[in-house]
Amino acid sequence: MKVLYSSLLCLFYMVSLLPMWLHYLFADVLYYLLYYVIRYRLQVVRKNLASSFPEKTQPELRQIEKGFYHWFCDYLAESVKLMTISKGNLQKRMVFKGTEVVDEIVESGQSCAVYLGHYGNWEWITSLPLWVTPKAQCGQIYHPLENSVFDTLFLRLRQRMGAVCISMQDTLRKILEFRKEGQPVVIGYISDQKPNWFNIHHWVDFLHHDTPVLTGTERIARKVNHAVFYMDVRRIKRGYYEAEFKLMTREPQKMEEYQITDIYYQMLEESIRKAPEYWLWSHNRWSRTHEEFNERFEVIDGKVIAKSPQT
Repeated sequence: MKVLYSSLLCLFYMVSLLPMWLHYLFADVLYYLLYYVIRYRLQVVRKNLASSFPEKTQPELRQIEKGFYHWFCDYLAESVKLMTISKGNLQKRMVFKGTEVVDEIVESGQSCAVYLGHYGNWEWITSLPLWVTPKAQCGQIYHPLENSVFDTLFLRLRQRMGAVCISMQDTLRKILEFRKEGQPVVIGYISDQKPNWFNIHHWVDFLHHDTPVLTGTERIARKVNHAVFYMDVRRIKRGYYEAEFKLMTREPQKMEEYQITDIYYQMLEESIRKAPEYWLWSHNRWSRTHEEFNERFEVIDGKVIAKSPQT
């Protein structure tokens, strides 16, 4: 295992050293292969786009579709470049706005929860420690990869700029540890994933779909009273992004249940509608329907329970 990891790390490192223009040349070649030859998850992408934008014509949908594959290949190339890109270069390419509000909140002793989506380049968001006060420990919640070699490799990439990766199942425990130590944190949560059946507690109207959503971010923020932000990511041009902190609330415990989650999805949809090609359309986001949930499960005392099979 160590030999495999060392070999993979060496390969990634050597490829990462290539200049950015060459990374994008490889991305252009990869785009042709994924879109025209392999047709990677093309039916999923087309189904998602058509159902999310029923008002758009076929030519408009095809334009978004091609734009998505172009961006996705750029995202892969940019992620590899993260292995060796300098801090100064990354600061030019991933610019954060609204950090003064984050710094003010951290200085007051309150920590921050930041909602993200699979939009833009979420790997480069890990450069946030270069922009906020050093009094804050930045981090991101992640789902460990099944392949331990790739998991170790991506942990190295995502923690290179000073942020820490926190496994999903350890989120609350780790945050409580930071609070006990008196360490304020700024934690990013990519919260637009598809929940498993037993974690479905809330549904929202999102991109013309009745959508089951994760609510863990809201529950944690309410429990530990973190200020809650939405990070509005924009792609300025190829290889350049802006990420703006937009304060949702400093008092999550005063918000109605699921209100923060609803606001997050409203803001995420606004971001997607402005430039839809930069969201992860290849994810089979809407494979779980409300009808199937009602047929198979019931909620008892806040817990999702599988219904007994009909006899």
